[in-house]
Amino acid sequence: MIENLIMFPEEGGNLIGFLIWPIFILVMMLYGQRFQGFLALNEIGRSLNKLKITRDKAKLEVIEFVKEKINPKEDPTNKINQFLEYFTIMPVNLDPAGIVNKIEHIMNLRDHRMKEEIKSLSPNSNKVELSTVDNVIEIGSALNFIYKIVRHFYLFGKRTKSFFIIIQLQMIMPLIMQQVDALNKALITFKQTQPIGDGIGPMIVGKLMMNKKTQEIAEDTLLTEYKYNDRKIYLMKAEGPGGNVGQPGLAVENIVKKMNVKLKNIIMIDAALKLEGEKTGSIAEGIGAAIGGIGVDRFKIEEVAQKNNIPVYAIVIKQSLIEAISIMKKDIAESTDKVIEITQKIINEKSEKGDNILVIGVGNTIGVAQ
Repeated sequence: MIENLIMFPEEGGNLIGFLIWPIFILVMMLYGQRFQGFLALNEIGRSLNKLKITRDKAKLEVIEFVKEKINPKEDPTNKINQFLEYFTIMPVNLDPAGIVNKIEHIMNLRDHRMKEEIKSLSPNSNKVELSTVDNVIEIGSALNFIYKIVRHFYLFGKRTKSFFIIIQLQMIMPLIMQQVDALNKALITFKQTQPIGDGIGPMIVGKLMMNKKTQEIAEDTLLTEYKYNDRKIYLMKAEGPGGNVGQPGLAVENIVKKMNVKLKNIIMIDAALKLEGEKTGSIAEGIGAAIGGIGVDRFKIEEVAQKNNIPVYAIVIKQSLIEAISIMKKDIAESTDKVIEITQKIINEKSEKGDNILVIGVGNTIGVAQ
């Protein structure tokens, strides 16, 4: 139909149709970007509204969960609203020397304060309950933070009519909403104290720890030892079934320095984000400290390994972001026996009789005991 209107007059077209086309081109040249920005703002606005609903629902769920889980002595609503607004200021890094110890100090202080604040709501609650509540509040805080950041750039782009801010926000919104969906599912899982995909490392090591005596080697971090094929195997994981990640970096330092254990190898088992097209639960081997987080624990493990010439081997179980913080899938759980076989193979091939080997299960221990 448009083609008929754009015919030249001598070809049978009408003059009005002939004039519409250059006018249309002129309008698009002058206002096309504004029109595109208007459509982008509408799309972002819908996502922002969905994000707000998710944030508000999560906040209510956190409040109700705290009331049911630890039965606080007073209404926790105001306290939880304060928790959701907590922030952490990272230390200055103009001079990088000693920055890791400063970050560790700040993060430990943050964790201890959160635990103390939660415990003040219900002094008689046990460690598992307090740790679960801590994780649930963390999820609510993350959703609140994401909402505030997205709202900031949405309103800023709308006020300044900055096309580039609006388009950039529109492009990353699908990734943001994917993270929001993952956190929303994680909230349900943590409330039920069920294992998550990220807990596969502690689950594997916890299976090897069964019926063995454990000791606390660092805060919320357990260690046990046993004999395997004439080697002494040290097993380490965060204490469960509460949602802990422990302090594996400090624990490795304590094993080598305080316990004077001469380690032949360190084997780390952890979850890893898969690439698109990779199969959930697939296993990969590598070299290096397989551990996420802010980097403090990884730095400490690498320092100990480098100074004492200890090889560090990594085994990872692939999964998506949503799978990592949602209830553990069957494909991930079924990788347990295969990973144990690979661990034993590394021990047999990379050590000799009488050697000491440390096996670390890295990850969140929600729902994973030992």
